[in-house]
Amino acid sequence: MIKRENEYTLQEVLQELLKAYRIEDKLLEAQLISSWEKVVGGIFAKHTQRLQIKNRILFVSLDSAALRSELAMARSKLVEMLNKEVGNKVIDDIVFR
Repeated sequence: MIKRENEYTLQEVLQELLKAYRIEDKLLEAQLISSWEKVVGGIFAKHTQRLQIKNRILFVSLDSAALRSELAMARSKLVEMLNKEVGNKVIDDIVFR
């Protein structure tokens, strides 16, 4: 099939639209937050009260100090796994509260 100069796939149009309206980063942040449970598992996700991303830092509020310290020890690994899950570098660090 020959592609004409003014023909684009739906994926190409959507990507350009996301860039034009500057919502691509927010969409990736939302994907990362929604993948939290998949990456950390059900027990940690159950004790997670709030997730928020500001300035490429994921802020995680937990209701258990023991789980907070356990996740803090695996912080760099979690950053890597979450970014890999989304397929893009969305966060640089995680802060546990």
